Amino acid sequence: MKKKQNQITFGFCDVNTGQRVYPALTDLPEKLPPAQQLYTTHDNMYAAITCSPQIGQPTVISKDQDTVHFCVLLETSASSLVSEDQIKVTIWHNHKGQHDWSDLLLQPSADHEDILLVNSKPGIARRWYTGGISGRPDDLRPVSFTVKFQVGGDSGWKWIKDQSGLDDGHLHYQQSHEGLGFPEYFGGTGSDLNIRKMTADTPDTKLYSITASAAPAKDEDSGYSRHVLGTPKDFTRFFSLVRLWSPWLAPRQGKDKFHLDKDAVLAAFLRHDGAHVVCLAISGIEDVLTIFKHDDNGNVIIQGRNDREKEGTSHVVVAVADSFEIANAAVMYHARKIVGGYELASGQVETETKALTEKNVKAEWLEEWYDGFTYCTWNGLGQRLTVDKINEALESLKKEDIIIENLIIDDNWQSLSEGKGQMERGWTDFDANKEGFPHGLKHAVTDIRKKHPNINHIAVWHAILGYWGGVAKDGNIAKNYKTTTVQKEPGVAEGEMLVVDASDAQRMYNDFYAFLDDCGITGVKTDAQFFLDMIVDAPDRRSLTTEYQDAWTIAHLRHFGSRAISCMSQTPHILFHSQLPTNKPRLLVRNSDDFFPEVPASHPWHIFCNAHNSLLTQHLNVLPDWDMFQTSHEWASFHGAARCVSGGPIYFTDYPGKHDIKLINQMTARTTRGKTVILRPYNIGKSTNAYAGYEDHSLLKVHTYHGYARTGTAYLGVFNCTQRPLSELIPLSTFAGAEEGKHIIRAFTTGAISKPMSCGEKKALTGVEIDVGGWEILSAHPIHEHTLRRSGPVAITCLGLIGKMTGAAAIISSDIYVDTQGKLRYSALIKALGVLGFWIGDLSKSWSVEKDMLVLIFGKQIPTECVSVKGDVLEIDVDRAWKETGQKAGWSNEIEVELFIS
Repeated sequence: MKKKQNQITFGFCDVNTGQRVYPALTDLPEKLPPAQQLYTTHDNMYAAITCSPQIGQPTVISKDQDTVHFCVLLETSASSLVSEDQIKVTIWHNHKGQHDWSDLLLQPSADHEDILLVNSKPGIARRWYTGGISGRPDDLRPVSFTVKFQVGGDSGWKWIKDQSGLDDGHLHYQQSHEGLGFPEYFGGTGSDLNIRKMTADTPDTKLYSITASAAPAKDEDSGYSRHVLGTPKDFTRFFSLVRLWSPWLAPRQGKDKFHLDKDAVLAAFLRHDGAHVVCLAISGIEDVLTIFKHDDNGNVIIQGRNDREKEGTSHVVVAVADSFEIANAAVMYHARKIVGGYELASGQVETETKALTEKNVKAEWLEEWYDGFTYCTWNGLGQRLTVDKINEALESLKKEDIIIENLIIDDNWQSLSEGKGQMERGWTDFDANKEGFPHGLKHAVTDIRKKHPNINHIAVWHAILGYWGGVAKDGNIAKNYKTTTVQKEPGVAEGEMLVVDASDAQRMYNDFYAFLDDCGITGVKTDAQFFLDMIVDAPDRRSLTTEYQDAWTIAHLRHFGSRAISCMSQTPHILFHSQLPTNKPRLLVRNSDDFFPEVPASHPWHIFCNAHNSLLTQHLNVLPDWDMFQTSHEWASFHGAARCVSGGPIYFTDYPGKHDIKLINQMTARTTRGKTVILRPYNIGKSTNAYAGYEDHSLLKVHTYHGYARTGTAYLGVFNCTQRPLSELIPLSTFAGAEEGKHIIRAFTTGAISKPMSCGEKKALTGVEIDVGGWEILSAHPIHEHTLRRSGPVAITCLGLIGKMTGAAAIISSDIYVDTQGKLRYSALIKALGVLGFWIGDLSKSWSVEKDMLVLIFGKQIPTECVSVKGDVLEIDVDRAWKETGQKAGWSNEIEVELFIS
């Protein structure tokens, strides 16, 4: 929320000062490599340790894996003259027994020296050490381990935990769960729960559907019921998505005992045996809101709030699987069945389908809305919004040759009543206020479109109930539509609020959006949707909550073809009623609390929160919107990189004249028609480790994927959200989608490329060193190997557009084969112009561009000066070639580039 920022909790920030509360850390010496742990050894030499598997985090060992391979990178100051035989590195572990600790002496490894180390500092001596622990522990308990090392016989042993504060790592050995039932996962479950075992839509998954009674409402008061799901058994870590406050979700992680500071909609547990137990509380069915709480004994408590005057039902789904992602998908798929059955029975699906048919909406037509580079007025132009300020901002963008596709006119364009603050002002009329828009909204929009024909869509902001203060009692809205007074909970504008009555909500929304449509508006951003959840009295809640969601949905489908942004809407009822069903195009939905440019501590938390919220929202029928940001901000590239791997839209809200053109160019590309598009991967970006907490000394890794299975590109955004430099060794297996075949890893910031690797190899690692507030985007590209008749074997992959954070997302499709003449043909269809890169094994040594290669665009050979070689990367300047060959945009933006190798 942007309106009363002092009321917002930024994760672990002080709500008054906005400052993060950090644990005490030992000051790090200057001019040292930014590594995970730093130690003083003898003769003022410093050393750092990085280990895979990662220390301080759990690692799950699959059922078919009997040996755990350790790889340790030891970094020391290059001035040190310590010989190899003076260094010892060991894994200290209790594999033989819980209280039986022993050393695994690691051996020096010379063949790991070619592992790609991203952002590694010069002047550092690096040594690799490897070893393995074979066999599985007899009782299949988690195995604890840490690292200790010695540099020089007289220096003594150094333990990672002593100075870094990192806890032991833990190896969870998975086992078969045949024969285990619900009581093996939860103890002390209440007898009043109805637990049914169901068939899951995911493989090797146990699924339980649980229902409990929800007491009926009485007069004005909702009915509340509490039921004991039980104590989760044998878990080491938990992850939960809690209601940070009414409009937003946020992650919580913990160990040992289940304890939450706020109500939750999802709770997951990593067990000793490597199984993941995921619990989901479902809301939005027959006016029952269901959430999770805890008690003093660590039990998971199911709480239901029922707004109907008859007994209701709380629904919970529990899944058990070998991975969090599978168990999480299982509960969400089953939730969709439960909600879908209710929606179908209530007639909601039929009504929305009718609205879609009226507008003739097709999902592919929304790509311009999803992928168009968008400017929002909020932070850049502030609350005193006028049409002159909007035009000034647009002229500033035009001057810098920043072409936007969409414009969002945010808060303070509406006609409002007088009031001391925004929360006291009510909505009076459909048209814009006369002070800022003297000739009305239609004139302003017409003028904007005339001056800036590049703008495709213009959207306006409004609150779900009209404005922050609802509807003004003396305004035209109140005069033309039936109104009612509701009581709101304390927190934001508590007290009475006048709103359009539920019986007139659909008519009001239809009239309002018809007016906007006539003004040239083609989309809406509908905010403050949580106000529906803050209504106090049960009769008003059951009357307004669902009716307003349905009225809004039908109106934006009918008038704008689903070009809408849902904001402050992560309340349980809205999540399941409006955002889970898949009978309409995907909706843009704000995924977390706001971007706050003036609060430094909020920026790392913002990215961490979004990455974990997406673990749930990836399964909704939405595109998560990680909010606007400013390209000229201190944290701009951090936010920009996160938006690129989010899988959602990219909005910016710069002050006029303050733009980072380089960053904008890294996030976007121009089409053949001169449009500016973002390069959005197919999949939603989300955290790779649900259980790693914000206060853990661990890099946040955000995974996404673009393209088809086994031929697409896996992306990993790596962010340091902590207050210390960190380094990690990241296995190729972290890149979901890269499990089969050979891949190369490329780092965006440096362009460095790894040697080819395959999952399962001991060397299938990439090292990263990330400073405080730093980031990197790694991409895993599949290698295609073919044998040519004359030249022999060739290994190749397409990197996408070079210089773009997610350049492979420019690839629409690709095809590779050896033709009848023995030539390799690699065809790539791309959505925008730029420099297209191909990695070719031993390109600089074994191949000649002039003799062995031919590049065509739409069958026409491009000039030789448009092709260059940098290392093993062939770079094709498609932008330049397009212009020099006189190509013209056809019926689509797609560009076919063909590379022939003979």
